[in-house]
Amino acid sequence: MPGIPTGDIRLPNFAQHWVAESFSRIILQIYTYALTALGLVSLAANAFHTEDPEAKRKIRVIFWGAVVGIAPALLVVGTRTFAGIQLSSWLITVVSVLLFIFPLSFAYAIVKHRVLEIPVLLKRSARYLLVQRGFLVLLSLASIGLTLLFAFSFSRYLRPPVDAAQPLGIALGAVFGTVLLYGGPQIHRRVSGNIDRAFFHRAYDARVILADLAERTRTAADRRELAQLLQRHLTEALQPTSLVIYLRQADGNLAAVAGDAPSVLQTVSPDLPLLRELSRRGQPWEVPPVNAAGVWEAADFAALRPDCFVPLVARNGSLAGLLVLGPRLSEEPYSGEDKRLLAAVATQAVTALENMRMAEEIAERMEAERRVAREMEIAQEVQARLLPQVPPQLDTLDCAARCIQARSVGGDYFDFLDLGPGRTGLVLADVSGKGVHAALMMANLQAQLRTLSGIAPFDPMRLLKHVNLMVWRSTAAQHFATLFFGVYDDSARLLEYINCGHNPPVWLHRDGGVERLDPTATVIGMFQEWECSARRIYLCPGDLLAVFSDGITEATCGDDEFGEARLIEILTARSRAPANDIVSEVLREVQEFSADAQSDDLTLLVARGHKGCRGRPLFP
Repeated sequence: MPGIPTGDIRLPNFAQHWVAESFSRIILQIYTYALTALGLVSLAANAFHTEDPEAKRKIRVIFWGAVVGIAPALLVVGTRTFAGIQLSSWLITVVSVLLFIFPLSFAYAIVKHRVLEIPVLLKRSARYLLVQRGFLVLLSLASIGLTLLFAFSFSRYLRPPVDAAQPLGIALGAVFGTVLLYGGPQIHRRVSGNIDRAFFHRAYDARVILADLAERTRTAADRRELAQLLQRHLTEALQPTSLVIYLRQADGNLAAVAGDAPSVLQTVSPDLPLLRELSRRGQPWEVPPVNAAGVWEAADFAALRPDCFVPLVARNGSLAGLLVLGPRLSEEPYSGEDKRLLAAVATQAVTALENMRMAEEIAERMEAERRVAREMEIAQEVQARLLPQVPPQLDTLDCAARCIQARSVGGDYFDFLDLGPGRTGLVLADVSGKGVHAALMMANLQAQLRTLSGIAPFDPMRLLKHVNLMVWRSTAAQHFATLFFGVYDDSARLLEYINCGHNPPVWLHRDGGVERLDPTATVIGMFQEWECSARRIYLCPGDLLAVFSDGITEATCGDDEFGEARLIEILTARSRAPANDIVSEVLREVQEFSADAQSDDLTLLVARGHKGCRGRPLFP
């Protein structure tokens, strides 16, 4: 039409504003619908494809609550927005009421099924929401500011009549939009992750935790106290939903000493395949997935809902304990830093357990040694009671004897046997070996002599043959005893003796002469077929007979031995003293010579003749 320009048609300002506002509203609604639908799809995927039946049941409660509560409202709002259909007020009221189903279902899942811990819910519903959304608003404002800055910076270069202004502006806008589209989500993801960790990953200092554990584990009295200490520190640092601590017991099995474990998992065997693999690895291990054969290796611990296993491996490679951690309250996986902390805590716990085990072994050993020492004291008292407490009272002979054992009990033995009126048996024996075995053999030999001496008091050779046979039958081939056995007739001053491989006793005559009573038979208990012979002497007044074990003459001081010559010298010098004084003097000299470093039993029997002599010495 004439007078009307056709190349520059513009809408009024209010119309342009209405169009822009309507377009923005439609885009925002589409965006809202798309996000809501994506959320429902995500809930559906988790509700119907989760392998854990317990988790599936919990998520389905939230999913159906969202469907029933949100879907009708979306349909009503979409109908009014896109179709322009006005719905009745009662339908809108019903839809509004249904909206409450979603938060109610979520609350039901939290309270009834503990989908989310209350502390975590409070954090997410308050501070977390403010910080996370605040960052989103800040990021949006930064994007708008950058866009405006970009527009104002390049607007003067893109004004008409530059022919390339419009294409160039489109290109620059596309580049800027692409950079903003790529950089915005990256920044949002990283900062959101840091915000999540700040809220749900409790900050901890591994060095402080380890130092505190090192200090406290030194004073931990037992394994249960150590387990409670580990549980408290790890719960505060990592915030797991559950933590069960197993420690090895005396029977080798692992027992739950801290944490809430069901009855079927109170005790587990370290031979389970998963535990053998953990012992081999020696490091914290996340719950292994289903293997190629379709077997879930952590199935034995399914009741604990495990998320991470931490083995406590002893020095010998065996499993000293196990930490089973459930999922974290923040639902985040255990990070590399967390696993390093767990590995360090496990090492420290193993050290504490090893120290406890060593302390227990030392205590048990000390207790065992205390019991053995007490038992040896009792054995020493018993053995001392087996020896004669009072020497025989004879008219013509003064007798005394004493035994000083190198250990609590020993194999030396002396005795005075009552063989009837006027007859006394003088016995001194030295059993091979030392300690308990020698003491038992000595007691056996004493019992045989005392029993058989009452049966054959007038036939010492027959008596000793029976003793030899009984000892041979009851002892090993390498064990034997040397024995001096004499029968003294008090009225005749006659001593009939048999020396069974023993050190020759020293016989000092009153005129200073010295004789030795050499062996008349081999040792007792080594051979089944055994023969002996007897000899006789008379002990006149002033004569002295000393029967001794090899511990006397073989006592050492460096490379020097006490020897028979020193013994005879002491006996000669004290020959007029009572028999008991002579025994005490000889033993004192021997102990002083060896500087109390006694290596063998010391046994000495002294018989000293007194009163008038009724005859001269007789050697058959």
